Amino acid sequence: MAVCVELDVMTITYREAVRSGMREALQRDARVFLMGEDVGEYGGTYACSKGLLAEFGPERIRDTPLSESTFVGAGIGAALGGMRPIVEVMTVNFSLLALDQIMNNAATLRHMSGGQFSVPLVVRMATGAGRQVAAQHSHSLEGWYAHIPGITVLTPATITDARGMLLTALKQPDPVFIFEHAYLYSMEGPLEEGPVAVEISHAAVRRLGKDVSLLTFGGSVWKALAAAEQLAQEGIDAELVDLRVLRPLDRDTMLTSVRKTHRAIVIDEAWRTGSFAAEISAVIMEQAFYDLDAPVARVCSEEIPIPYPKHLEEAALPSVGKIVQAVRRLLG
Repeated sequence: MAVCVELDVMTITYREAVRSGMREALQRDARVFLMGEDVGEYGGTYACSKGLLAEFGPERIRDTPLSESTFVGAGIGAALGGMRPIVEVMTVNFSLLALDQIMNNAATLRHMSGGQFSVPLVVRMATGAGRQVAAQHSHSLEGWYAHIPGITVLTPATITDARGMLLTALKQPDPVFIFEHAYLYSMEGPLEEGPVAVEISHAAVRRLGKDVSLLTFGGSVWKALAAAEQLAQEGIDAELVDLRVLRPLDRDTMLTSVRKTHRAIVIDEAWRTGSFAAEISAVIMEQAFYDLDAPVARVCSEEIPIPYPKHLEEAALPSVGKIVQAVRRLLG
């Protein structure tokens, strides 16, 4: 006899989901601690760690100096020593200051030690534009990190992924980088109560369709979904694939969708040249060329530093309108 168990569902924001994931991790495992700029007294630049200092104390919620290379390096050392650090880098643009530690230490030590050492490190950071913080704070560089062997790159777009991906990431033996689109922090959505870890190996089909595949990740998922709903009013049935995991990339889910719809549009908030969208396009052309009825199209940010004025910033970024227009062009 089957037993139906109803789970309580609550509505919370994306930032609260991130905080919930960190709280659960801290409660479960004494080896877990959080470190980064303003994560303690200030509660995090985006309030993701608000209240955790009072709950867990300064030994486990550690404010750091403004030196990304130093505290990311300290996180790597702590991971090598058996701890399970969560390192928060304020925004993705600042992570470049720690790129040497990330690429030459975190990503390589298992290989260079012949498997003797692992680096069970989780690095979280805000990414993306759309908040009028200008050219130096609006980068979308997750595609750069997806280029590096030895790490996992996650881009949670939903409330469930924002919490659950972190819990799963902390169980991994190698570094995991989580890119949280800053525009999503205030987004509200349903979340099942209780500890729910989610898998971090596959893409997710967020909307079924038959006419065109919209392939994207992070903050662009919701723009693509809105575009798909608008296109549905015109009789165009778009399928939406949330890539979720940029490295290792789930090619099978993506290619299955493209082989069904025979058309693909990749939406990526990064600049077009050298973008992750270009990698996705190349994979499709290499492995599903004869299934295509039209060339792969891309919707990316304009190749300029992201402007500060709101109307110019919006014009520079992928938008619902740009996605809709790209689909119309593709379908002729």
